[in-house]
Amino acid sequence: MSMEVAAWNSMWHAMNRQDDKRPFSRATLRRILALARPQRRMLAGFLLLSVVTAFLAVATPVLAGQVVNAIVDSRDQRLVITLAIGIAVIALTEAGLGLVQRGLSARIGEGLILELRTRVFDHVQRMPVAFFTRTRTGALVSRLNNDVIGAQRAFSDTLSGVVGNLVALVLTLIVMIGISWQITVLALLLLPVFVLPARRMGGRLAGMEREAAEHNAAMNTQMTERFSAPGATLVKLYGDPAAESAEFAARARRVRDIGIRTAMAQWAFLTALTSVSAVAIALVYGLGGFYALQGRLEPGAVVALAILLTRLYAPLTSLASARVEVMSALVSFERVFEVLDLRPLIEEKPEAQPVPDGPVSVEFDDVRFAYPSADKVSLASLEEVATLDTRGGDEVLHGVSFRAEPGQMVALVGSSGAGKSTMASLLPRLYDAGEGAVRLAGVDVRDLSAASLRRTLGMVTQDGHLFHESVRANLLLARPSASEDELWDVLRRAHIADLIESLPDGLDTVVGERGYRLSGGERQRLTIARLLLARPRVVVLDEATAHLDSTSEQAVQAALGEALNGRTAVVIAHRLSTVRAADQILVVEGGRVVERGTHTDLLAAGGRYEQLYRTQFSETSPRAATRG
Repeated sequence: MSMEVAAWNSMWHAMNRQDDKRPFSRATLRRILALARPQRRMLAGFLLLSVVTAFLAVATPVLAGQVVNAIVDSRDQRLVITLAIGIAVIALTEAGLGLVQRGLSARIGEGLILELRTRVFDHVQRMPVAFFTRTRTGALVSRLNNDVIGAQRAFSDTLSGVVGNLVALVLTLIVMIGISWQITVLALLLLPVFVLPARRMGGRLAGMEREAAEHNAAMNTQMTERFSAPGATLVKLYGDPAAESAEFAARARRVRDIGIRTAMAQWAFLTALTSVSAVAIALVYGLGGFYALQGRLEPGAVVALAILLTRLYAPLTSLASARVEVMSALVSFERVFEVLDLRPLIEEKPEAQPVPDGPVSVEFDDVRFAYPSADKVSLASLEEVATLDTRGGDEVLHGVSFRAEPGQMVALVGSSGAGKSTMASLLPRLYDAGEGAVRLAGVDVRDLSAASLRRTLGMVTQDGHLFHESVRANLLLARPSASEDELWDVLRRAHIADLIESLPDGLDTVVGERGYRLSGGERQRLTIARLLLARPRVVVLDEATAHLDSTSEQAVQAALGEALNGRTAVVIAHRLSTVRAADQILVVEGGRVVERGTHTDLLAAGGRYEQLYRTQFSETSPRAATRG
């Protein structure tokens, strides 16, 4: 490595150093070693090659000096050719070993990335919904990208760099001292002139880089929010495009200005250090030449020292930043382990059982529930706050009890925020009841396996969420083994087959982010088709027809008729006209069931349900409403 490259490396590490003063965690180190254990053979080979490469790097300058001596002293052509061949062989060997070393480094590093990413991804998938409602998606994705790659560098770069540079430094110093201790001392005296400016300039550049990173992050956030379908719509409806453009341009200009200043500072720094390296080599040639003329040093030794000097600063500057690199890698590991150590609030029991075969009943038995506080489901670093909000734990469901027999439909109605959606979320174990029990087919859902629960229960929410994939992919999410005929069958039953057939790519049409290429009613019917494909025995509908116009609502209602046929159903509805045929209607207020009965019975009782119903159908006469 040349002195110029060493200068860049020194400056880069100074710019990117993390001011983290935490001591090494033995527990973290043990986990890192455990993570590396499956690759210990490759690691051992990798480190061995680093040592061999360091030996070869020192051997070349020594042979170069011998060539000069052979030319000046003996004029032995055969010796010169032999030494030149030796240098060529070393160079080729070094290149070959470097290729093997790079291959091992890639396999170790990429293998570690694969292991950590899959672990984090699998772990995050097990987290409760409360985790995702609090976590910033970008911060979580950063753990899977930046921090995982930062941890990987500990093996592929830092570890080999420390070992290789340490061996190269020791060997270079031994050889240089053996040739001339005076010149070696001179080289070491110049080291602070080489390293200290790098660290001082690195600090200044780091501040500019951090500022640029903040502006870039702000621009990325602005673009991500404004370029999504809902964000773009919001800006067009309420925003000021000129103001948005001015804000973005101001940040972009600031990044440009910082970029210019950074480029100039880097160039000035590199020029200064290149001058230092030139002065150092000049001093070696001057003092070494003086010794050579006095007969105290061979001419070849002067050349060898000059070459060795260029190979002395590189490992010294790298080792000077080794602690920073190691600490940075350790911080990355700790940030990854921080996510892995966040225990899922909802876990499947080892002895979990499947849902019993046959028709399935739904039962709530004196259920009480409080949403968990942030410290139980999240991390401050993922929410990008200093400390987590410790509020929470206030009970929102108070002793809820009801039972839906197999094949029956139970409707939940009431004011917004009464607890209806919370009750629905307990069935698929998006949350767990704090007290009491939620049962399917007489078995507590906490005793059921997650896979069996997914096969048994299907849910349609009011937003009709779809992935930015094809119609086919969104349907197959429910049952990957479904055939083409089965896909078209559920589309027909969901009253959306004609629309899909009219699309240019049919089932392979990409629906867009969150399905925004489709209308609200079309999205809902597609999610109902997905539910039909899953063939659940229990259906949960959470405001499935909310925010739809009359035409779309009729189409969705027809599709829901197919979905509910022969299945146990829990239906949350704001429009009471959609639940009049329910076997049982529960009126929920303040987290309690305040009324229950059929549509006719509740209207006759003249309670809260009757108030809700007449509010919606105020234009209907009392007699007509009663008949309805």
